[in-house]
Order: sequence, then C-alpha cells, then structure tokens
Amino acid sequence: PEFQEGTLVISAVTAPGTGLQASTGIAQEIEDRLLEHPAVEATSRRTGRAELSAHAQGANASEIDVQVDLSEREMSEVTADVRSALSSIPGTNITIGQPIGHRIDHMLSGTRTDIALKIFGPDLYELRDLAGQVRGAIEGTPGLVDLSVARQADVPQLRLYPKRQEMAKYGVTPGHLNHAVEALVGGEAVSQVREGQLAFGLTVRLDSARRAGAESIRNLLIDTPTGPTVPVSRLAKVQHERGPNTISREDVQRKIVVSANTSGRDVGSVVADLQRRISGQVDIPENYYYEVGGQYENARQASRRIGWLSLVALLVVFLLLYQEFGSARAATLVLVNLPLALTGGVAALFLFLGGTLDIAAMVGFVTLFGIAVRNGILLVSHYITLLQEDKSLREAVLQGSMERLNPILMTALTAGLALVPLALGGGEPGKEIQTPLAIVTIGGLLTSTFLNMVVVPVLFDRFGDREALRSASENHSLRD
Repeated sequence: PEFQEGTLVISAVTAPGTGLQASTGIAQEIEDRLLEHPAVEATSRRTGRAELSAHAQGANASEIDVQVDLSEREMSEVTADVRSALSSIPGTNITIGQPIGHRIDHMLSGTRTDIALKIFGPDLYELRDLAGQVRGAIEGTPGLVDLSVARQADVPQLRLYPKRQEMAKYGVTPGHLNHAVEALVGGEAVSQVREGQLAFGLTVRLDSARRAGAESIRNLLIDTPTGPTVPVSRLAKVQHERGPNTISREDVQRKIVVSANTSGRDVGSVVADLQRRISGQVDIPENYYYEVGGQYENARQASRRIGWLSLVALLVVFLLLYQEFGSARAATLVLVNLPLALTGGVAALFLFLGGTLDIAAMVGFVTLFGIAVRNGILLVSHYITLLQEDKSLREAVLQGSMERLNPILMTALTAGLALVPLALGGGEPGKEIQTPLAIVTIGGLLTSTFLNMVVVPVLFDRFGDREALRSASENHSLRD
C-alpha cells in the first residue's frame, strides 16, 4: 500500500540541454504554486547533480521536497491537488511521489514511478517512435497519472574516430586513448583531502578553457607507451556530430522507459488496461518488445509466492488435522470454516478497501484463516470427545456447540476488538499496512464466527459418521 510519509518528492524534467537559469525559473514557479496550497508547510529544491554523482542529472532536472501537514487532509487528497496545480506547466515532465516510495520504485525498476513500461530494441530512433505510440495508446487510461517518456534528444557532440595505423605506430590502444581523454576532460580522482572526520575526493582535470571545443580537444597532448607525447589529432579524427543525450541499457540491451503513476485504482488493474490498449493499438516490430516493471511486477511475484505458500500451508494443516483426528472427514469438516471466513474478508475488502488486494490484505487473510481453523478445531474435537462418551451424533452436536460457544465468541471478540483501532486508523501515517490487515481480519471474523456455529454443526450432523469418527479417534489414541 501507499505510505503516508508526510513528504512529497516532485521530479521536474525539462528538455535536454535546458540551461541552469531556465530550469531554475521553472522549478521556482513550481515551488510558488506549491506554497499556495494550505497543507504545504515548506519546500526545498535540488537542480541538477554533479557529473560524478551516483545519480548524476543534468541542469534540466530538478527535485523538490515538499513538507506536508496531514492533520486535516489525507496524503491522497493533497497529492491530487498538487497534481492539478502543476498540470498546466508546459514542456516539463512532472512526477509526484514520496521519499520511501521513490526509493523502492527506483530499486525495483530503475524509475521513480509506480509503473515502468520498458521498451527494448536495437535502434534508438525506433525506440523513441515506439515510446510515442505507446504513450498515445495508453494516455487517458482511468487511474493513470504522471505519464511521461524518458527524455531523449539529439544534442551536439564531439566524436573521436581512431586512426588505427597512427595509434599502432605509437603503441596506443583505443582503451588507452579513451582513458587519457576521459581523464583530461572529465577528470580523475587521484587522492583524498581530509577535514577532521570528513574525507573529500580530489579530482584533477584540465581547466574549462583547454577542454572547450573541437580544436581544444585536438590539441590535447597524450603520453604514449613508446615515449613521445603527441596531440589527440594525430591519433584520432575529432569532429562535430549530433547524437543522443543519453543511452539507457538493461542487461546490455538498449531501452526507453514510459513511466506513470496510479491514482484511485490499484496498479494491477491499470496495468491490465495498459496491456490491452498496447496490444490493440501498437504494432511492435520484430526484435523489439516491452516489459512492465515497478510495483506491478514486484506485487505479482509476491502474490504468486504467497499463493503457493498458502496452498502448501493448507495441505500441511490438512495432514496435521488428519494425524490428530485419524479421519479425513473430520479434517475436512474443520477446514469448512475457511470459505466461511473468506466470505467476510472479501466483502470487507470491497466495501472498505475498494477491492484492492495488496500484500497487507493477503497477510490479513492468512491471519484470518488461522483463527478460523482454530475455531473449527474447537468444535469438531469436542464433538468427537462427546461421541467417545457414547453420545448420539445429534446430542454431541447440540451439546458440543453450546459448550464451545463461549470460547469461540471470546476468541473472535478479543481478536476483533484489538484490531478495531487499527481498522479505524486508515489514512494515518504509519498504519498503511495495519489497516488493510485489520479490516480483512475483522470482516472475516464476523462471518466465520456466526456461520461457524451454524454451518459446521449442520454439516457434522449431516455428514458425520458416528461410529467411523469414534473408532478412528479411538484407534488414533491407542496408537499414541
């Protein structure tokens, strides 16, 4: 589920090549609009990041941290207002998230959004065209917000084409030439400078005047293995060209990312709509394909894992019950309580959680099933005990149900009442996981407790075999 962190992180990316002054002006306009909202307390901004940073960004990218007061409004309402206020800023891709959510999304897919459609293929220009088609196909999907395509554009570049014969004459390899030029132009860390407990990398490179323009690069002097120092122009051809500002890869393959967030709908249903639209409107050529990453893929894997583990757990529970009662019929009657609990849990899921089955709700179902099985064991085991005391099947059912009514009600009441504060805390920071868990569990307890005292006795009276159950239990006791 989405966290209520009390802080928004807004990413604003303009066209590649946008200068620092223009980018700062756009970011300042965003901050001004944010501060007009009554729930926004303060903002802070970063525009661009250092070239050697782990998350380097150009001057065209800004990140704005927004401190939000959630005492009167929920984060979802504030986010919707902010998204509406910033939607009219032209030429800027704006995505809105929260710090922890951003970090999780970045670890999952490399992008800071809920959904990342990664398009793979060999040609960058074909990838850009496909990304535009995909964006056009999915734009307007209900629940899809912050839709954007990774900013790629052709920018002026200087390219070096090695002169193989000249390089061989001086014993220079392409790697040696590349490293030398990179160190002179981009810089190289040679040491560290310490100030108290702090350590700073010392990077050395040429001053800007000696590395600006093609002619300056041609005149750079390179040390060669054979001894003489020669200019770059003797080892490579340097010329002006245009090329992509960035090339993104994953598993060695080129890619472009169409990213988006969700609002008002669960990620799974939104992704299902996106896939239908793409398959119906976009013709993806051979050697090109797309994948859906982000929260959707992670949630799908987690749901599949929990589903398989739940089946294994159910089988183990059945075997344990069979081992305890010595009867498959008795074990099955205990497990009848599971669909009774499932009914209330599903109803609560749709009534109070919008039908969104997230990991927290799935954990709630697991908790609920444990309580339901315990209540079933209380009833069935007592029925069998009464049968061993020579009670008739009907007498065992009536007497056993009355004698186990209080323990079952106390279990349900104590568990349900303990979860009420969590169920009522929806939207409060720190209760994003507890609330769905509590709502599902309480809903299931309501139905399973009531139906357990009605359905299980009726089924036991209808399908229970007095002699078989008693003899199976007695034989099992003798073996023990």
